[in-house]
Amino acid sequence: MTQPRWGARELVVMGLAWLAGLALLHRCARLPSAAEYAVLAVAFWLLWMLRRRHWLLLAVCIAAFAFTQAALRAEWRLTPELHPAWEGRDLVLTGRIDSLPVAVTGQGGVPGWRFEFAVASVGPAGTALPPEVPRRLMLLSYDGKPVTAGEHWRFTARLKRAHGLANPGGFDTELWLLERGLRASGVVRAAERLHAAPWWEIDAARQRLRAAIHAHVTDPGMAGVLAALSLGDQNAIAHADWALFRDTAIAHLLSVSGLHVTLFAWLTAAVVAPLWRRSRWLCLRLPAPTAARWVGVLAALGYALFSGWGVPAQRTVLMLAAVAGLQTLGLRWPWPLVLLAAAVVVTVADPWALMQPGFWLSFGAVGLLMAVGGGPVKGWWPRLKAALRVQAIATVGLAPLSLICFAQLSGVGLLANLLAIPLVSFVITPLALLGGAFPPLWTLAALLLQVLMAWLKLLTALPGAVWWLPAAPLWAQALALLGAALIVMRLPWRLRLAGLAMTVPLLWPAVPRPGDGEFELLAPDIGQGNAVLVRTRAHALLFDTGPVYAPGADAGERVLLPLLRSLGVRRLDMLMLSHRDSDHVGGAAALMQALPVSELRSSLEPGHPLLRAGPTEVRCEAGQSWVWDGVRFDLLHPAEQHYDAGLKSNDLSCVLRITAAAKGSGRRALLAGDLEAEQEKRLVAREPDLRADMLLVPHHGSKTSSSAELLAAVRPAVALVQAGYRSRFGHPAPPVLARYQAAGIEVVTSPACGAWRWDSGTAASSCERERRRRYWHDRVAAAVNPEPTGPWLDDPMP
Repeated sequence: MTQPRWGARELVVMGLAWLAGLALLHRCARLPSAAEYAVLAVAFWLLWMLRRRHWLLLAVCIAAFAFTQAALRAEWRLTPELHPAWEGRDLVLTGRIDSLPVAVTGQGGVPGWRFEFAVASVGPAGTALPPEVPRRLMLLSYDGKPVTAGEHWRFTARLKRAHGLANPGGFDTELWLLERGLRASGVVRAAERLHAAPWWEIDAARQRLRAAIHAHVTDPGMAGVLAALSLGDQNAIAHADWALFRDTAIAHLLSVSGLHVTLFAWLTAAVVAPLWRRSRWLCLRLPAPTAARWVGVLAALGYALFSGWGVPAQRTVLMLAAVAGLQTLGLRWPWPLVLLAAAVVVTVADPWALMQPGFWLSFGAVGLLMAVGGGPVKGWWPRLKAALRVQAIATVGLAPLSLICFAQLSGVGLLANLLAIPLVSFVITPLALLGGAFPPLWTLAALLLQVLMAWLKLLTALPGAVWWLPAAPLWAQALALLGAALIVMRLPWRLRLAGLAMTVPLLWPAVPRPGDGEFELLAPDIGQGNAVLVRTRAHALLFDTGPVYAPGADAGERVLLPLLRSLGVRRLDMLMLSHRDSDHVGGAAALMQALPVSELRSSLEPGHPLLRAGPTEVRCEAGQSWVWDGVRFDLLHPAEQHYDAGLKSNDLSCVLRITAAAKGSGRRALLAGDLEAEQEKRLVAREPDLRADMLLVPHHGSKTSSSAELLAAVRPAVALVQAGYRSRFGHPAPPVLARYQAAGIEVVTSPACGAWRWDSGTAASSCERERRRRYWHDRVAAAVNPEPTGPWLDDPMP
């Protein structure tokens, strides 16, 4: 132990090799084939045989082993897959409620539950081959009996594959599902409870405690935060409260985080150590520091298990166990090696931890604090200065990492954390835990939370409270991380100023824009609805804003706002709402509240609520036109008389034609909203030249639109269908697709493509699913006319 075979340098290289092997796998678009696994096995064997020649050969061997074992574990987690033929069909599933149920609200305000379900068996389906169903599912049950964790049920459900929205910088739902071992989701159509949860079921006890908190604390928002702090139930926190915590950079405190697990372990060890020393017999068999250390780890494990065994808690328990093991073995490694060893232990247990922002934020924070150091201090004033210094170091040092992970930076995070860290960690969280034994403590904790919330709301009202910055290239991110480390370390000021300069490319990235006379069209993946961003050199227009996914969740807040901010769009020069349908205007209110909008154009009727929420509206009328940066915009429909003709909302859709400058490409795009066949034919008769290179397929490919006359007049090279995965409306309809195929028009669908970009200058297009393909992403295109599968929610953030 005192003279290890490998020095610190070799051990660091080997640890980094392990992490590099995992990182390489997570960049792969697919998993290895059988032949490639054989090549990896041979390479691993050769490197192992030569490992004594040089320690670098052993490092490569470790990287190959890390890559291969993680790929095999991914193979196991990804199988069995739900075959597309079984999507949308009634399946009888027997199994166990495998998580704490989460209360949800469906379309129309229907109450329900979302929960994970461990499948034990699949009932007969009346086919020669029984269906293969993944081992664990995410199910939604609406307007039915309440479910309890640990219960055994028989459900009749309709399933769909693990498929999420794919947008630049957006939330990766499919990765989130993979990390939890969930390979399909579904809606329950019939249910039968088979067995109650056994008395020893931890999740059932957690659910009873959550119900007790909500019964005792009258404010549902405060009750949700207390449930998150004591039980790890982050879904109990209201979405508006999460936004407040995120904007003030204290979101890491308002759940069972690594800080809370570590604090619990430290307090347990502090209590056990003096008690252990009282027994001579115990001290002779195991030293008190070692005993206290491992009892603290076991206490952390128990707390993490009771709080739901969430990923941050798992990571912290493994880190504590790794550090305790090193200290027990007497290995006096330097702090970078200790941190690296903990990272290796964490990723051995969870290879996908590398893909989680929390992994990098927690290890980054610990690494920064270890690097800057600081000896013990005495007296309240030196301790206060030391605490302020630590908080400042964490705030400045982690700022680039926060920007990279979340594309936003809180300007008031330091002030918010100065109160929140001691109050939440040392007062509110202990009260939330002790409330299980003495419920009045929950009332006191809720009062303190209300004080904290008032302070946070005051901070967010300050100018510059939150900064959103466009996404920067990889080299700028790496440079800024190095610069932040130089700034907070005890180095000469010249080096610190150099570190500050290294953060500039991340803070002010160059945002690519179309050239003069050209435009870029970006159609995000928003599910069942329309939303298209049109950008010229200095202007931005958004055509429609997508659907409402559920009460309190819409495409504006969940998809469009993050996308616009990542592109550096700080204001919309025009918001055009084609017509009143909710799948076209669902995100408008959230957008207009969060982003300046210079002009609103729509076909909305007078008195519509959105007209009161935004800028002065200009009614869409044929003949209106304007030019931005050499690009011409023409409204072709509806005409003035259409508003008094009693047409339904689809036939009042604003139809917008965009034309690049004649001295440039001169290419055109036509955005047609939900216009139906009769009005399409009248538009063809009214407009002598409807030719366009790109067409937004009217009404998502419904049978009521895309008439042969329109296709003959427009003659596009490519047409885009924006629709939901396995749309319950059957969009796009097969006869419509056949019509486009017969006309020789390429059709792109958002479920198969994700976000779609089209450049007028080159007519080049790209799909986000292909551009950022990873092995966990769904590769099966949705059926074009599935059976209705129930009220699917396309919400990108579960």
